Amino acid sequence: MTDGERSTSALLLAEYAQIKDEQRARIGFRDNLLYVTLAAVTAVAAVAAQTDYPQLILALALPVVCLVLGWTHLVNDEKISAIGRYVRTELASRLAEATNVEEPLFGWETYHRSDDRRISRKTTQTVVDLLVFLVTPFAALITFWCHSTESALLAAVSILEAAGLVVLGVLFLQYAER
Repeated sequence: MTDGERSTSALLLAEYAQIKDEQRARIGFRDNLLYVTLAAVTAVAAVAAQTDYPQLILALALPVVCLVLGWTHLVNDEKISAIGRYVRTELASRLAEATNVEEPLFGWETYHRSDDRRISRKTTQTVVDLLVFLVTPFAALITFWCHSTESALLAAVSILEAAGLVVLGVLFLQYAER
């Protein structure tokens, strides 16, 4: 191996280390968003149960919270997957070329994706994501619609929230198919 090949491979390995650090941080952040969302839903429900403030208006807070946290979850999940794809395709092939290695590099990046239960795990995770980020806020919207005041502004807000949730749900399903 020449000094140039060593230098290139060292840079590529440094890039790998850096990008895996980013992936680990994003995984931790993404996974904690489920707990943050559950805590936020519980907090809004607790405030609604213990306050004289109109509970129906508080019900409109849940879709906003779930939209923001769900979008953040989805974006981080996509970046985690993109990092994995980049390592498996671009980085592995560039490092193999720089080091004249013929065998596949970064085997774990491919191996952990090939077990028999991967599809069921991904399906279950998608169902959990949809329950947390869509079903809960839609339950709040349905409650609002069933007991709504005559406020046209609040009705319009609820419709916009529902539209946002539908878009988020479609995006969750599209990304899950990948």
